[in-house]
Amino acid sequence: MRTLYGIQYLRAAAAIAVVLFHAAEKTGGHFAIGAAGVDVFFVISGFIMWVITARRPVAPLQFLSDRIVRIVPVYWLATMVMVAGALAGLFPNLQLSVAHVAASLLFVPMHSPSSGEIWPVLVQGWTLNFEMFFYGIFALALLIPRARQLAAVALALAALAVAGAYLQSDNALLLTYTRPIILEFAVGMALGQLWLAGRVPGAAAGLVLVLAALAGFALIGIFRLPFDEWTCGPLAAALVLGVLALEAGGRVRRFALPTALGDASYSIYLWHTFAISVVAKVGERLHIAPSATLFAAAICGIAAGLVAYRLIERPLLSFRRGTARPPVAATGAVTEAGRSG
Repeated sequence: MRTLYGIQYLRAAAAIAVVLFHAAEKTGGHFAIGAAGVDVFFVISGFIMWVITARRPVAPLQFLSDRIVRIVPVYWLATMVMVAGALAGLFPNLQLSVAHVAASLLFVPMHSPSSGEIWPVLVQGWTLNFEMFFYGIFALALLIPRARQLAAVALALAALAVAGAYLQSDNALLLTYTRPIILEFAVGMALGQLWLAGRVPGAAAGLVLVLAALAGFALIGIFRLPFDEWTCGPLAAALVLGVLALEAGGRVRRFALPTALGDASYSIYLWHTFAISVVAKVGERLHIAPSATLFAAAICGIAAGLVAYRLIERPLLSFRRGTARPPVAATGAVTEAGRSG
């Protein structure tokens, strides 16, 4: 069994991209392309689910239980911190309602009373609504033979995306679960199948894919081009496939810091906005240059996630699993016992 460090590094990079996006947003900067970190996360999520269930078959209810243990406790805690902060007057723009808080905790998309957007109380939690929906479909697919699971999930998600193209509705559930972004999970699963079958490209082609994907993201960011899942989804898929190709060619080595950031990527994603908000307010009051504030906010956001991982996420997982070190499937790191068909 070996860890796929390339996937860990991509998890770290995706989390940092989102941190930079929010730090720029709060300090008047521009790094909108950082939002594409979500597309990378979704492709990776599909990949991870497909690979870990291939090497360790699991019943649908056990699969859902594992994912709930992985996702829910830390997310609920972060959400309740937001609720407590709003009640204490720390977030004056955040309007609460019992229905919206309940929907947020249960991963049910709902229009926010604060903005009207389909956001939960902890705004970045909108991606977890998609994750949990994907897990539900994936769990259902586990009821059928493995050979049909990929096609079944892909067809279900594609049907929803096609329906969304013709949808005329303001219903939050329908608007959410018919977005084309859900196809990124199926793409990740397909990449997982290529990996398990040993059919990823060679290292040279992998390097080209990585460079092309990064160039695509850079062009969007530098020239401030419009982008969406149709743009960033293929770029994210190319990036993940390229990294897998480099991994298969033995070109990815272990480095401590990006590995640690990859391990903590979920906590970084959940907790970074708290630190960014504080730093942005301090920078504004002290009249610190926006660029310096942006840098400090990003560093503090990442640091907050690392601390939360050490003090909250990892202890919770260890307690639940009854071990000092969470299993790889719980931390999100991917291992594999070999790539032959």
